[in-house]
Amino acid sequence: MAVLARESVWEIQVEDIIAAGLPPTEARDFHSALRSVAGAGWRMGMEAEVWRAVAAARLLRPDHPHALHQLVYYSVYAKWDLAERGPPPYWFPSSAQSRLTNLARLMEANGPKLLGSSYVDPITSFSLFQKYSVDHPEVYWSIVIKELSIKFHREPKSIFDTSDKFQYGGAWLPGAVLSIAECCLFPSNSPRKTDEDLAILWMNEDPDDSPVRSLSQRELRDQVMMVSNALDTLFTKGDAIAIDMPMTSIAVIIYLAIILAGYVVVSIADSFAAKEIATRMRISKAKGIFTQDFIIRGGRKFPLYSRVIEGSNCQTIVVPSSGDDVALTLRSHDLSWRDFLSRVAGLPRPCDYSPVYRPANAVINILFSSGTTGEPKAIPWTQISSIRSSADVWAHLDIQAGDIFCWPTNLGWVLGPILLNSCFLNGATLALYHGSPLGCGFGKFVQNASVTILGAVPSLVKFWKSSKCMDGLDWTKIRVFGSTGEASDIDDDLWLSSRAFYKPIIECCGGTELSSSYIQGSLLQPQAFGAFSTPSMSAGFVILDEQGIPYPDDKPCAGEVGLFPKFMGASDMLLNADHKKVYFDGMPSYRGMQRE
Repeated sequence: MAVLARESVWEIQVEDIIAAGLPPTEARDFHSALRSVAGAGWRMGMEAEVWRAVAAARLLRPDHPHALHQLVYYSVYAKWDLAERGPPPYWFPSSAQSRLTNLARLMEANGPKLLGSSYVDPITSFSLFQKYSVDHPEVYWSIVIKELSIKFHREPKSIFDTSDKFQYGGAWLPGAVLSIAECCLFPSNSPRKTDEDLAILWMNEDPDDSPVRSLSQRELRDQVMMVSNALDTLFTKGDAIAIDMPMTSIAVIIYLAIILAGYVVVSIADSFAAKEIATRMRISKAKGIFTQDFIIRGGRKFPLYSRVIEGSNCQTIVVPSSGDDVALTLRSHDLSWRDFLSRVAGLPRPCDYSPVYRPANAVINILFSSGTTGEPKAIPWTQISSIRSSADVWAHLDIQAGDIFCWPTNLGWVLGPILLNSCFLNGATLALYHGSPLGCGFGKFVQNASVTILGAVPSLVKFWKSSKCMDGLDWTKIRVFGSTGEASDIDDDLWLSSRAFYKPIIECCGGTELSSSYIQGSLLQPQAFGAFSTPSMSAGFVILDEQGIPYPDDKPCAGEVGLFPKFMGASDMLLNADHKKVYFDGMPSYRGMQRE
């Protein structure tokens, strides 16, 4: 359908608004309000100010037809010079709101001391502070780690050690010992997290609108510790144990229990065929695997256990997709979830467990690249990776204690562990929908769970918009969106942001090897649809031309990204390939650094 737009907002007529879907009387009122909000003094070059006024007045509502949102937005920016001015902004930070963000609070407390007279305020000084975090990562991270629910069993000797010249990225938190799972599970004062707080909200896919269920922080910890005790009856400390199942509340419990008990999670996406499962089990040398009997999507049951046992002969613990017991016959050496938990029935305190403390750089999770161009790279995540991923969500998506964070994903992809750690290390609630995100059932869950941060891949947003499956739902409690995985479409993002009165969409781009993103958006900067606005905090990079020569920072260009190696949380090894050869060999140096 062609988008209706005029050459300026002042050329929009009542007839255009009626054509966009408003009844005549409402169209006349809207037209009058639009003229009033746009202001009589409008002139060329003031497009952003006009749009900012329209969005701030909430003139465009989530229940308005998308055609009306298109009419106003594209008319406002009809003569915007993209080549000269860059992508047009749709969201703008206000001084008052910005001071409520995590990063602004940190900057207000530390900016004058770190930046001296150059510091003005969080919005004005953001880019300067981001650059400071790149040049002085040990200072930035010494401050940010205190903002997370991190409790060291043994404090680090330093934040960052560069004494080993053969370690390109340096050593982070040397000497530190902790259990990142313990940090996720226990109360803390900063951020504020109590045993009574909601840890997980979830809802099952059900045509009869099943209720939103919950686990408190204490209930989550009890269940994790019970599973940790059961694991000790089957496995040896340090064993790799795979998870191949949808990201349900039970999958999250299993993930945390494996790490709490001193084992290593092997993340396998539940969409993989038996051959792909076999490859990942072989590379990781996994000793066991958790899975479901079936996957339920859109009211249909898809086999999962049968795929897993075709790809692995390891002992398999099978969680029922519905009900209390599995709906099929298991191999003789496999266990149902019920029988697995029954192994701790004789313990006097099955919900008590002493965490296994390990060095900060101990491997806790093995993730994989997609493997589309060959054997997938096996990428070890350490406890530092969990800290990095959570801190970036803290800084860029502004996750705070009390937030409810939902992002349809899987523990087999990097976003799954990022989502899990970001919630529990920041005192937020993890929101999980046990079903397909492609229908109104998911949208009702977002509404009924009062989700405040919602993430999605762009193709999912495109489906929501085109199918109109989310029409009539209230998503206005959302205060920020996240997007990653694909290039975003401007009109799809226009639709998504409008669902919550034009809240910001933070674009994120990174990789499993980084445990996070290297380029994102920020709530301290104006945001444009489908665009990034800043390197991630403490992340530095240059854009290289075809000869490997960096472009100037302030010059528009197209080229290859060269990341600075001092990236906290980035992998420094691969299980099945030469890390140096894959990421560093052939890359030019820059200011004495070998880029990757």
